[in-house]
Amino acid sequence: MKTFLGLLLLFLSIHLPGQARNNDLRILIGGNAYVTAYQDGAKITDNGILNWTDPSSVISIFFYAGEAGSFDLSVFGKGHSRIKVSCNGQNRPITLNSDYYTAIPAGTFQISSPGYVRIDLQGLSKEEASFGIIRELIVSELKGETHYVNNFSSYWGRRGPSVHLSYTMPTETTEWFYNEITVPKEGEILHSYYMANGFGEGYFGIQYNSPTERRVLFSVWSPFNTQDPNEIPEEDKIKVLRRGEDVHIGEFGNEGSGGQSYLIYNWKAGTTYKFLTHIKPDGKGNTIYTAYFYATDENRWRLIASFLRPKTDTWYTRAHSFLENFNPEQGYLARSVQFSNQWALGQDGIWREMTEAGFTYDATANAGVRLDYQGGLLPDKQAFYLKNGGFFNEHTAYGTKFEREGRKKAPKINFKMLETL
Repeated sequence: MKTFLGLLLLFLSIHLPGQARNNDLRILIGGNAYVTAYQDGAKITDNGILNWTDPSSVISIFFYAGEAGSFDLSVFGKGHSRIKVSCNGQNRPITLNSDYYTAIPAGTFQISSPGYVRIDLQGLSKEEASFGIIRELIVSELKGETHYVNNFSSYWGRRGPSVHLSYTMPTETTEWFYNEITVPKEGEILHSYYMANGFGEGYFGIQYNSPTERRVLFSVWSPFNTQDPNEIPEEDKIKVLRRGEDVHIGEFGNEGSGGQSYLIYNWKAGTTYKFLTHIKPDGKGNTIYTAYFYATDENRWRLIASFLRPKTDTWYTRAHSFLENFNPEQGYLARSVQFSNQWALGQDGIWREMTEAGFTYDATANAGVRLDYQGGLLPDKQAFYLKNGGFFNEHTAYGTKFEREGRKKAPKINFKMLETL
């Protein structure tokens, strides 16, 4: 009999959690939470908060509320501990005292204006090794539209939206593309890719890879469609024609596959760097892609690499830039980047300034599970910018066009010198 009652309680705790109603929001920890303080003291998983042992750790859950007002909040979890629940300066202690998942009411909270709401959880005391397992928040009596990661990949939802600028190219055939990039200090976030010179078959930019490593990265996709570079037939592999000083050459996968090159380089926030990419058919059914990076701190151009892409006959197409976060643990932090002075050098030898760009975003933003995406012009209208992550409230409509002021002064490039690198 005791065994039967135990199984019944377990069934009810899983299938009939707390007092949740059909119109309640069930905000899963797995796609909407981050450890925002003392990250080693707790872990966010698709099963909720696990290994929560440090009272200094803060777990923050985010959702977007379309109207000001109030809402009732319950925490759905199990364990034996006391936890502080905070929102907009309002603090409520709750007690977990169950081996089964239970909805614990935390009270009513006020929202002063529409926008993102942050709920913080912090352990106060515990009877066991951890503060328990929290699976979700239950939000009731909330008016207006809401946005949070729901029926969507928790991995991509926590990474946050990627944002792009597509530059309007000249109608004439483009052989070279030039761009300048600046990462402002406030936009310098670990595990970000600030991509300057994108093209139809690859990309070229800078990454913040670890506290001790930063890279200049140049990649070209193989014409063979696969996520595993080991599957690429020999005749479809990217060939290395030239490699710059100290540049690493390899392969990449999981987003198409191809050839990858990178230079470990300690680029600095607030400094402007120049990117120059050359794309030209070789007349034999292949195309050659070459990337040069101006190391401002060294006052010199550096060759990254020159690749041959087989079975390809193209010039420069789809000039674009993007900004992405490649670590889901960092999706609660806002990153930004600035792009300026875009120029195309045509096959005819004429430089043409590119002053218009259109803003787009990825599937995460398109699904409406994250609204923290933005692009546009700096106040002086001299440069474009991109911004994502951090749960800010203002977002930019897909397809919005922006036009910066032209500088009307083409880059001065010693192309013969570049050939010697």
